[in-house]
Amino acid sequence: MGLGKERTVSDTAGAPANGRVYVDKQSPKAYHALVQTADAVRATAAEAGLDRLLVELVNLRVSQINGCAYCLDVHTRAALRAGETTRRLGVLAAWRDTGLFTARERAALALAEATTAPADALAQERAYEAARGSLTDDEISAVVWVAITINAFNRVSILSKHPVREAAPVR
Repeated sequence: MGLGKERTVSDTAGAPANGRVYVDKQSPKAYHALVQTADAVRATAAEAGLDRLLVELVNLRVSQINGCAYCLDVHTRAALRAGETTRRLGVLAAWRDTGLFTARERAALALAEATTAPADALAQERAYEAARGSLTDDEISAVVWVAITINAFNRVSILSKHPVREAAPVR
């Protein structure tokens, strides 16, 4: 989770070249608190038994919904490093229409979507019901926290317009 180690592009005056305020740099104490939250959530997910691939699927699905190019880039590379396949990543936006995801992954993805769009009460109830059938209480809690945290990072990146830059190939 989080923005990773990539830095942003600034013009000669120190302001972002895109005209936005990089809120992570403008308010480093608040951003550091968010990074600490992400660290705690990552540990919570691991303790609950969520593997890195499932966490990255949640990060990616939430980032797809929010349209966060920066986080999609960061977490696609993280998922590939963790062993995820390009095939599954390619169909993640349509996960309901494929048999490539396990019941546990499907439950986590539905719960992450419901966390991202909580105003849809019916979808939230269905997602929670599905989660109850495939995830433990600890796993449900961890998935919700992962989704909450990536939603926060999505907003930081979207509102700051963090650029996606060329990166070395994933190995």
